[in-house]
Amino acid sequence: MAQERGIVCLKRLAKAAVKAVMVGGYRILLPVLPVQKDMVVFDSSIGLNYTGNPRAVYERMVERGLDRRFRCIWLFQKGKAPKKLPGTAKIVRYGRFLHLYYMAVAGVWVFDSRQPKFIRKKKNQLYIQTWHGTPLKKLALDMEAVSMSGSHDIRQYRKEFADNTKTWDCLIAQNVFSARIFPRCFAFSKKMLCIGYPRNDVLFARNHPQDRKAIRQELGLPDKKILLYAPTWRDDEYDPDGVYQFRPSLDFARLREALEKDYVIAVKYHYLVGDRIDWSGLEDFVYPFNAQAEISSLYLAADALITDYSSVMFDYSLLHRPMYFYTYDLEKYRDELRGFYFDFLAEAPGPISLTTEELIRDIRQYGTEIGEEFQEKTQAFYEKFHTYETGTASDKVIEEIESWQPR
Repeated sequence: MAQERGIVCLKRLAKAAVKAVMVGGYRILLPVLPVQKDMVVFDSSIGLNYTGNPRAVYERMVERGLDRRFRCIWLFQKGKAPKKLPGTAKIVRYGRFLHLYYMAVAGVWVFDSRQPKFIRKKKNQLYIQTWHGTPLKKLALDMEAVSMSGSHDIRQYRKEFADNTKTWDCLIAQNVFSARIFPRCFAFSKKMLCIGYPRNDVLFARNHPQDRKAIRQELGLPDKKILLYAPTWRDDEYDPDGVYQFRPSLDFARLREALEKDYVIAVKYHYLVGDRIDWSGLEDFVYPFNAQAEISSLYLAADALITDYSSVMFDYSLLHRPMYFYTYDLEKYRDELRGFYFDFLAEAPGPISLTTEELIRDIRQYGTEIGEEFQEKTQAFYEKFHTYETGTASDKVIEEIESWQPR
């Protein structure tokens, strides 16, 4: 056992040494490598998947033939790249020297998450930060405590976040609410793109019966009502290696017993969740989808959404379909882990349940008195959080890319 631990320790030291050499070389070459205006580098979730706002922007570029005008680079961590990308984009392994090279020379960056702190942006590069959701839970500089894997010092966390956001040139806001919150929580004072989210353009373009049927077939979902369960991650739920866990306290066996005649459940994990879940005995009822799955396709396929505090509630509300909020840890999440930006209990556009039995009751009764109760809240939620959504956000990001003139 001691020998195995020693080998693991040596491997980590060797990996750290290689990284140090690469970062050192990158820093030396950075000032002398010329920026190439016609190169755009993309990544989603720090190279963990091919999804979200960056994907939507890139695929719109492909549709318009702009991937032949711009050299597009996609960054992926080991094992996370899709087998094939549309268009002409080059796939580059995250954390290798080519990754650092393209970061140094690309005229435009399009990302939806913070980049590592050793990355440096030049003044003549354009960094479009798409971000990845309207916030219910407090973010960044607005947080009062942090309990995340590898981060427990709130002062250090805030400093690193503020240092990172200084590199952003443009930041996308989905709605007036985000446009008001983001400048404060991110200490951001540059250009706000009030355009809605590129990843939601497809919800305007493909929200039709024939498209939904085709999407279900592509996803391997049966001809039943689809409940999409898409919870957020918990800051303090991770294993000794820092891998975030999936512990929703939801009795899936009981859900199957109560609902399987009419429903199946598509489960979409948050991209930070890295553990493997055993779904034995729940086949043909639970259909799991990992971080590689594009959630907008699942939105379109689903007849209803089950979530908690996740920003998926804002995107899904564009479709005017039922939403259920399974919030078994509401008091802890609101009062200890994060805190909320608005009164969730008062504004949630669907019933809130704390137990599996309550959730089953809400699903069965929606469409009767429960559905009627939430009609007004659902409309108010839509009007508040979709002020900028028009289905054209990707084109507006592309306008920024095309008009960029390096200083």
